[in-house]
Amino acid sequence: MTLITDVALRRVLDSRGNATVEADVYTESGGFGRARAPSGASTGEFEAIELPAHEAIASAREEAVPRLVGEVYAGNQRDVDAALHAADGTDDFSGIGANSAVALSMAAAHAAADVTGAPLFQHLGGTFRGNSFPVPLGNVIGGGEHAADATDIQEFLVAPIGAPSVEEAVFANAAVHETVADILADRGVPCGKGDEGAWAPSIDDSEAFEIVAEATDIVEDDAGFEIRFGLDVAGAELYVADAGVYEYSETTRNTDEQIAYLADLVDEYDLIYVEDPLDENDFEAFAALTDRVGDQTLICGDDLFVTNVDRLERGIEDGAANSILIKPNQIGTLSDTVDAIELGVESGYEPVISHRSGETEDTTIAHLAVAMDAPYIKTGAVGGERTAKLNELIRIEQNA
Repeated sequence: MTLITDVALRRVLDSRGNATVEADVYTESGGFGRARAPSGASTGEFEAIELPAHEAIASAREEAVPRLVGEVYAGNQRDVDAALHAADGTDDFSGIGANSAVALSMAAAHAAADVTGAPLFQHLGGTFRGNSFPVPLGNVIGGGEHAADATDIQEFLVAPIGAPSVEEAVFANAAVHETVADILADRGVPCGKGDEGAWAPSIDDSEAFEIVAEATDIVEDDAGFEIRFGLDVAGAELYVADAGVYEYSETTRNTDEQIAYLADLVDEYDLIYVEDPLDENDFEAFAALTDRVGDQTLICGDDLFVTNVDRLERGIEDGAANSILIKPNQIGTLSDTVDAIELGVESGYEPVISHRSGETEDTTIAHLAVAMDAPYIKTGAVGGERTAKLNELIRIEQNA
């Protein structure tokens, strides 16, 4: 019933106005699935390769589509993804492009779910693990690679961990986002927004900490449940390899100083989450920070692991981090994505499902987060491509 009978690929816009890949998958019984590939600005050195959309589409039409149509059942995700790997013939999807691969992989999953009439999270949960409801991490102040002339730290993230429902968590994040704007206005600080809809004021990191702490306190009092916050440091973007230092606007820190600085921030602000605090190649430093504050917070590897089982295995061996960020387009297929999640969970690493800075209205990651029992999902706080995921989580919660 789920034999793939047709595939369509096209260019569509992402949230930055750039071209990305959209895939449609059709099955013999009338099942239909559609998915779109996101794109990152702050990308890890070891991510699967994204090709220009027109090249990725041309390559996938020539190499992947013939291996799927009339050959593979959408209901067997691992067969779909094995066909994509065979069509590509490389270790990093540089043949057909990770953007084509992930769009096709996710579209096939949607088509298989459509055949059974089940929501995607149930299809994925039945295929892989279970289901639960993640806490949304909302980006409220952003800088780094996501905004010019703003904070050195890339993202200040809100975590409404005490919210009694996904719906209340989503609206709490939106309220913090709005409150941050009010505080900035009161301070006479003009600002626009960065790639992910976070405010991008021309302030330093210390003032951003003050503002986010104040905003979360205000909304926490109004909401009546606990709201904490965390960071995406994007350490690889700050690290100057030749000098061996992390370069901030007003100072530099060597690796030991960076570890001490971040440990102090965890203590001072009771941070619940610290992503990519150090360079993407420094497993030893990640391990040192994890040993120091890993019992207090999640130390999450994004550029460190890039949703890659081999990278994660090394991290587990070294004791680097205690959490892994999960981005399907970093690795190219849902099967590879789930393999990374499963290995992480088995080894005590919390999976955090994540969007990218260049996003679309695609809601696959909302279903993936529920299906995989992820404790957190990182998908922004405002903006149509961000609220698409958040609104889908509300629907899933209501209909589960």
